[in-house]
Amino acid sequence: MKKIIFLDVDGTLVDYETRIPASAVTAIRRARENGHRVYICTGRSRAEVYAPIWDIGLDGMIGGNGAYVEDAGTVVMHRLITADQCRRIVDWLNARGLSFYLESNSGLYGSVHFERDALTAIRLYAKRKDRPGAEALTVRSVFPDMIFGGELYRDDLNKVSFLLNSYQDFLDAKEAFPDLAAGTWGGRGEEALFGDLGVKGIDKASAVNALIGHLGADIKDTIAFGDAKVDIPMFECCAMSVAMGNAGPETKAAADYVTDDVECDGLFKAFRHLGLIGD
Repeated sequence: MKKIIFLDVDGTLVDYETRIPASAVTAIRRARENGHRVYICTGRSRAEVYAPIWDIGLDGMIGGNGAYVEDAGTVVMHRLITADQCRRIVDWLNARGLSFYLESNSGLYGSVHFERDALTAIRLYAKRKDRPGAEALTVRSVFPDMIFGGELYRDDLNKVSFLLNSYQDFLDAKEAFPDLAAGTWGGRGEEALFGDLGVKGIDKASAVNALIGHLGADIKDTIAFGDAKVDIPMFECCAMSVAMGNAGPETKAAADYVTDDVECDGLFKAFRHLGLIGD
């Protein structure tokens, strides 16, 4: 039976130095040669899915943690933050003195001081992920195509990420924007480095279901791969779930199978274990 495979990107397909292991490329290409479909399912917007990922060969993508669904170049679903919501977010963050960036399929748009203000946070985030050279990172090395000085009142946003001066900033954002989904990333609870605001009522699972409906496929033929808590709804939705060896305890506990680390050929080993490819 041919399978529909959903791959998280960061920490699953791409390692913590933003490299794609050669074994992962081999696994995906062999699986597609065997008739399986492969989609990335990521928090990234389309503008952050760079050529090396597309060059592997993919059937499509789910982006923005479920806001965007694409199959073979066709947009299946795209749920956007409205222009009014964007204006309110930008004004609220600016009034509070919080630097931020807007995530759109057309690009990433940084606020005026984001490059300066985010430096400590992106280095700490990389250090927590055990990324070599974390102390030498710059905002531009992490976000090479981010646009500074662009229009910030937009109608094409998937989500917004903003620096947290304290955890209270997240709590206040959640209260200020009940019409949006509020979250954090870069650490648990009060250790979080960033807050984010996105379209309410969507996640990776809802996007998987939208794509399965578009394909006329059966959810029993789905396999999900991930490494983070945001992947758990996708695990619960799909018939089979695989956590990477570098995943956290909660994510591993939610998975049907735990493979090796992303940097230790974990994706290839799982594809082989599940019979998606041969030896």
